[in-house]
Amino acid sequence: MRRRDFVTILVGASATLPFAAVAQEPGRIYRLVNLSPFPRDHPFAKLFTDKLRGFGFIEGQNLAVEWRTYGQSIGLLPQYAAELVSARVDVIFAAGGVAVRAVQQATKSIPIIGIADDMVGEGLVESFARPNGNTTGISILATELDGKRQEILIEAVPGIRRMAALADSNVLAEAKARTLQEAARAQNVELAIYRITGPEEITATIEKVHASGATALNVFASPMLDGNVPLIMERVAALRLPAIYQWPMWAEVGGFIGYGPWDHFADLYARLAAGLLRGKAPADLPIEQPTKFELVINLKTAKAMGVTVPEALSARADKVIE
Repeated sequence: MRRRDFVTILVGASATLPFAAVAQEPGRIYRLVNLSPFPRDHPFAKLFTDKLRGFGFIEGQNLAVEWRTYGQSIGLLPQYAAELVSARVDVIFAAGGVAVRAVQQATKSIPIIGIADDMVGEGLVESFARPNGNTTGISILATELDGKRQEILIEAVPGIRRMAALADSNVLAEAKARTLQEAARAQNVELAIYRITGPEEITATIEKVHASGATALNVFASPMLDGNVPLIMERVAALRLPAIYQWPMWAEVGGFIGYGPWDHFADLYARLAAGLLRGKAPADLPIEQPTKFELVINLKTAKAMGVTVPEALSARADKVIE
């Protein structure tokens, strides 16, 4: 395995914040709720709690963590948000723009950590420097990286001429779709984009992708899609269809390739969560942006799918699973 920092030219809003100056209350149990498309046994859950330990918040000692999953039931988000607000928690972590908005509509007082593609652009906060209201968080630039993932996938599958993308119709903008198709065409690759509205459409759509003759799949960034990656990985493995995902860890658990923020993203989350748990006002905590991205390639999966990944790409990877 190989690891290095994969840094892109992005303007981050990371600030050094004096969280340590705000004391924790001895004997108090802090309550943190995660409203996420991911289940409690998702690798993110352990990574987040491990990072919070470094700030003195230890689950089972002075920290109680509740996990509410909406990956299969996005329509229930308003109900989930209302239930969490009624539980009088200290901080709510909401993953995905739809989840952030649902929690914001349910409370104007409980601090919220929002994770979305673009916290400002989606109107979830007023500005990067001064979010205002009861929300701060991280803009993960997920859809901006869909193009980079497309480039990586084209390089990873030698001789590719037809590829597909699985997209959340509620997330993908038409202008973005055209840009990605033009970029693929410039590399002599035809890109077909398959839009879906819910998890129940995933299996049939992947079957259509395979029947179309596409030889690779880019799973576009989306809370709904990412919350159903295990199902996606199961189907593409059965069809021997190499796919790339928005989080590096999906390649570590059997996916072909993952590219995006991971450890650095968890660091930003833990810092914001610790600040809010210690009483910092969300409006005083600038919106963060990841500046380090990891490329993970699973050569074992590649071999099972009959794909020979170019050595030049493997050499650039932060981690290679062999």
